[in-house]
Amino acid sequence: MTTDLPADLPAGLTARPLTTADLDAAFAVYSAAELEDSGHLALEPEDIAGDWARPSFDLAADSIGVLDGERLVGAAEVTRGGTRAEGAVLPGERGRGIGSWLAAWSERRARSIGSHRVGQMAPEGSLPQRLLRGRGYTVGHTSWVLELPEGREVPPRPLPPGYSIGTAGTTDLERAAYDVLQDAFDEWEGRVRTPFQDWAATSVRRPGFQPWQLRVVDHDGVVVAASFTILDSQGVGFVDQLAVERGHRGKGLAQALLADAFGHARERGGQRSELSTDSRTGALDLYLKVGMEVTQTWTQLGKDL
Repeated sequence: MTTDLPADLPAGLTARPLTTADLDAAFAVYSAAELEDSGHLALEPEDIAGDWARPSFDLAADSIGVLDGERLVGAAEVTRGGTRAEGAVLPGERGRGIGSWLAAWSERRARSIGSHRVGQMAPEGSLPQRLLRGRGYTVGHTSWVLELPEGREVPPRPLPPGYSIGTAGTTDLERAAYDVLQDAFDEWEGRVRTPFQDWAATSVRRPGFQPWQLRVVDHDGVVVAASFTILDSQGVGFVDQLAVERGHRGKGLAQALLADAFGHARERGGQRSELSTDSRTGALDLYLKVGMEVTQTWTQLGKDL
């Protein structure tokens, strides 16, 4: 149970940790805020369910909800050993000091876990970005959401001899895909590696997962590249993760996986194709060259505790 709460909760409001029974209410808060701040909605209830199912996440200690009576009007979570926070306030409830209180709670919770720095993502130019900058957060990396315009396809890229794409249909292949993805992401400075069970909760154990969503590139019996795609309720095929092992880059594997992932989503009813990348990966030019267009810009903001 969360007991270390900031003292200045706005008048008329109460706060308590979230519970699994709050999932729909939390989705209403987070989704309304995302739509207000970015102009787009990508979040689904399954995303929250997967996040809350991570073994490293203690919902009773790592989350907080702000209520006006029985109605949830704001929420926040601290994850990844206190290095990452997320928070949101219903657009109609802004201006009451809820966002500042949630940010203060997130910083306090991150510090209590032992983290020396906490970060959050916010859409460029949004109210949350301005709030965090006002609290002393500084800009780190930039993230972009890109869309493949309707009617356009990623040009297919033939694989070099000795390479093949397939579905990661066994637990061994799931683990191999995880290793490739995490090893590539670990090249980013300051990143904390995601434990396998946490990764699985948000991918292959995510509610509604189907085997086609996790695809791998094999070379001589070894997985050297992988992608994970989500087909959401709005008909968007979103490539959530894609990586190529360092020694196999420059061979067209990323483009081949991208075309493969979008193609599988279209076969299952996907109407649009999207992904996100950030300034740490150096992959933006690849996605622009295959015809994708930037639709959103987000910034990572961090604060030393």
